[in-house]
Amino acid sequence: MKKSLLVCALSAAVLLTGCETVNTTSGGVVGVDRKQSMFSMVSSAEVNQSYAQSYQETLGEASSQGVLDKTSANAKRLQVIANRLIAQAPTFRPDCAQWKWEVNLIKSDELNANCGPGGKIIFYSGLIEKLNLTDDEIAAVMGHEIAHALREHGREAMSKQYAVGAGKQIATLFGVSQETVALGDNGVNLLMTLPNSRENENEADLIGLELAARAGYNPNAAISLWNKMGQAAGGSAPPEFMSTHPASSSRIASLQAAIPKVMPLYQQAKKS
Repeated sequence: MKKSLLVCALSAAVLLTGCETVNTTSGGVVGVDRKQSMFSMVSSAEVNQSYAQSYQETLGEASSQGVLDKTSANAKRLQVIANRLIAQAPTFRPDCAQWKWEVNLIKSDELNANCGPGGKIIFYSGLIEKLNLTDDEIAAVMGHEIAHALREHGREAMSKQYAVGAGKQIATLFGVSQETVALGDNGVNLLMTLPNSRENENEADLIGLELAARAGYNPNAAISLWNKMGQAAGGSAPPEFMSTHPASSSRIASLQAAIPKVMPLYQQAKKS
């Protein structure tokens, strides 16, 4: 009975908090067309604004420490690559043409990069230098990260957490014990968060692959990139990037299967 109440409570939370089903991007030739559940109370504008503030704080801290790199050859490489990828992003999401895109390089041994909500990109020099990344490989990383932002995977994760929190509160009102709520919470996290996280990674892989190809970067670089990542992860201290972007044989196989779909786009971009 208590389990049924918990399920009802979680369902009620979804209804009461304004769940909406959306598809944040078009599918592209890679066919990413999964419908996403978002909450109107967690709006894109609010998430973008919040992240923009955090992004500026990160840049300010890096600048005060003298590690914000605006002038090196790698900083210039990043800007050129970003410009080409960003120009293709509206193919998947037209409204992103109005985003206030930024790309910055921070001097650090950390092997990491990300693109937050609203198009805020950060690379760490260690990722480029230690893995000796080519322009094509940098485009593979950046395309993947941009894809996360286009798909609003951050907002999607926040929406799920919001649903879990609201469901716990309503379950308590229904008289469900805290122990049962905790068990339900763990179950929901396993059912909702972990599988979707893997799914989100696959979506970012595929959209990133197409973005890079449309921008004139060789899609085969995604394979060499993840091979390098896998080798880097073999040490005693795997790179930070690998903690949220684990390399696997299935990931590489998925990319290899998608490359023939985007290769004509790459070949066409190289001609123009």
